[in-house]
Amino acid sequence: MSNTLPPLPYAYNALEPFISEEIMTLHHTKHHQTYVNALNAAEAAFAQASTTKERIALQAALKFNGGGHINHSLFWQNLAAPSEKGGSGGVLKDGPLKEAVIASFGSLENLQKEFNTTTAGIQGSGWGWLGVNPSTKRLEITTTANQDPLLTHIPVIGVDIWEHAFYLQYKNVKVDYLNAIWHVINFDEAQKRFVDATSGSKL
Repeated sequence: MSNTLPPLPYAYNALEPFISEEIMTLHHTKHHQTYVNALNAAEAAFAQASTTKERIALQAALKFNGGGHINHSLFWQNLAAPSEKGGSGGVLKDGPLKEAVIASFGSLENLQKEFNTTTAGIQGSGWGWLGVNPSTKRLEITTTANQDPLLTHIPVIGVDIWEHAFYLQYKNVKVDYLNAIWHVINFDEAQKRFVDATSGSKL
């Protein structure tokens, strides 16, 4: 099994001024590439493991690097050039996702406020998520630690809260990064995920 780094669907500077070209370049070509390389190495080792003990010993590496690859692959698709630069980022159009946001949170502003508060509260590294509860089909905010993938919900929007995602630009002020990222959230992609999740498909 050979995993590969997915290309970005936009230029490295497309998300400026909200996420800098330097951050995007390092985040994609260095951090995500490292997860891909380590995942491939762990999968190769797992395939050659001859004992249960050896396979168990590889579980942490598979989970961490596999989660990093899954999460980042989703994250890049979750972003788009900001509307201030002629892109679609930050614009929640009328449609099923907007209706669901209003039903669950009252307004986009309330969603953003609650999401930012919950995600800023992550101790250490992790991810903030807006996902569909598979039982109720409603949108809910949740978090995962480290590079754990979201398994309890179907992901609609994921935000990387590891320092490598924002420190070069926002230093240790996570709230500034969280406020900024809503300008480049690709709500068109989020709506596709929401429709898939609520129509019975799995992402």
